[in-house]
Amino acid sequence: MESNNDVFQPSEVISPEEEKFENWRNKIGVFLGPLAFIVFYFLPYSSITYQAHTLSAILLWVIIWWITEPIPIPVTALLGALLCVVFNVADIKKVFIPFADPIVFLFLGSFILAEAMAKHGIDKRFAYKILTMKYVGKSTGRIIFTFGAITAFISMWISNTAATAMMLPIAIGIVTSIHKIIQEEKGISVDSKKLKFGTAMMLMTAYSASIGGIGTPVGTPPNLIGIGMIEKFAHFRISFFEWMLFAIPMLLVMYIFLFIIIYYLNKPEISKINNDSSVIKTAKDKLGKFKAGEINSIIAFFVTVILWIVPGFLAVYYGTESETFKSFNNHFPEAIAALLGASLLFILPVNRKKLEFTVNWKDAANIDWGTLILFGGGLSLGNLMFETKLADYLGNAFIGFSGLDTVWGITFISIYIAIIVSEATSNTASANMIVPVVISICIAGNLNPIPPAIGATLGASWGFMLPVSTPPNAIVYGSGLVPITKMIRSGIVFDILGGVLIWLMLRLVLPILHLG
Repeated sequence: MESNNDVFQPSEVISPEEEKFENWRNKIGVFLGPLAFIVFYFLPYSSITYQAHTLSAILLWVIIWWITEPIPIPVTALLGALLCVVFNVADIKKVFIPFADPIVFLFLGSFILAEAMAKHGIDKRFAYKILTMKYVGKSTGRIIFTFGAITAFISMWISNTAATAMMLPIAIGIVTSIHKIIQEEKGISVDSKKLKFGTAMMLMTAYSASIGGIGTPVGTPPNLIGIGMIEKFAHFRISFFEWMLFAIPMLLVMYIFLFIIIYYLNKPEISKINNDSSVIKTAKDKLGKFKAGEINSIIAFFVTVILWIVPGFLAVYYGTESETFKSFNNHFPEAIAALLGASLLFILPVNRKKLEFTVNWKDAANIDWGTLILFGGGLSLGNLMFETKLADYLGNAFIGFSGLDTVWGITFISIYIAIIVSEATSNTASANMIVPVVISICIAGNLNPIPPAIGATLGASWGFMLPVSTPPNAIVYGSGLVPITKMIRSGIVFDILGGVLIWLMLRLVLPILHLG
């Protein structure tokens, strides 16, 4: 097969018009953030304390910069914490202790595990193995479905950005093969960049990576942010196993609807092909036998996952009040499990003679440290909202203004607010902004905060309309195979339907688990 690499060279991630908009957005934000802070800071106040009023001004600055992104989002989170100390909202210890929250170390461990999987190619080997199964066969529909399912499963354990970046070259290889078949065997002339199959593959890659992240607490940063804030502010702990009990059924339902939307809005030019797996088979053969790094990565991964899910089984068998359950949780909390798995990667060798190990510090330095800072900053600001009673004030004001006074009414609104905000800013920033406010609204109204907080957490991962909505969207848009109109069309349908499905699934499952 001749190379089609010239056809599928990635285009620029954003168009010139979008680039102008981004520059305008950044420049406006540079001045708007500090200006909003100064104006709000000097406004008179009476119903709240100086600390709460000042924190409101700081939050206004931070939120504006999270949305307009004149500087990196993690730096904005750090700036918000710094301003809280400078303006005497709280002392330095109270402000910076959340940066060392155990969930930050859960992030750290899971990021290092993901880095090892990517470094040694265990994720690609898994993908190639599934795609060469006989079931996938010669159907373009089954290729799209299976490829998306693999991406979603991988994204349950690593970031959606990493999952998309890993699967994109494989997807482009498959599209290249299908394009050649259409041109030569079916006699259909079509521009490669307008291939409906290509659009479907790209959108399925990005969207399945985003929804796959909801399946486990470590699948996407908003999950851990929501879990951490629920534990800290609502004083309720959701274990790894408990999260999966409601998230996995939701993921399965979501995926079926996702496939239907993507397939029928971007129906492939042909339904049957003759040599669809040639690209995958060639790539799979190049991997050869399992190498030491791959085996070690699998060992560390399974050790971590086992430690994560054992408490759930102990709770079912012995009960949450048993000494066995409590003892295991005390010795192996989720953050420790992640760090143990990550530590194994520095110990298990790939070359004993040269003292080379599965990962080294250079590899670890490549992880997303910015997310760790962003989470710490978001948790710090959320904590101060409760410390200063600002959260209570906002909660009472919202209930008085909206008239909503039921858990599931607030849950519905929270989901769609998070979805809308996530279209304009990062999913992580969206969770940081919305979850603490939602919890405060429920506490102020004497309502159960768990369903609305979970709804806002999941809604924060729902940004499908635009290339700038999520990193996976931007990555596949950069392939040149996804017209912006088709991304918007598919994205808005899944945004609207997804919000309803989140609400319905939570309404159905959480009461069964005694969480709602």
